[in-house]
Amino acid sequence: MLFKEVLKEQQRIRVYIEKARYGKLKTIIEGIDEKEFDLENIAKKLKAKLACGGTVKKGRIELQGDHRDRVKKLLGDLGFSEELIEVE
Repeated sequence: MLFKEVLKEQQRIRVYIEKARYGKLKTIIEGIDEKEFDLENIAKKLKAKLACGGTVKKGRIELQGDHRDRVKKLLGDLGFSEELIEVE
């Protein structure tokens, strides 16, 4: 097994909601090691799958809207361990 895959399975990821301006919600994904993974690329894939906008700031991915229910599965599809993804 590749080192990257092992690393992926050990990432403790936290997914939660934050209020953005004007009462809009954004989904925050924290805990993915930005030194090991291309957050921009992961964000791009998630945005395409979820048909939403978003950005990478301060080592975390921010997606527009509430996507908590789907993000866990999508990260799982990208090879992260769903057991270590904590959705709040």
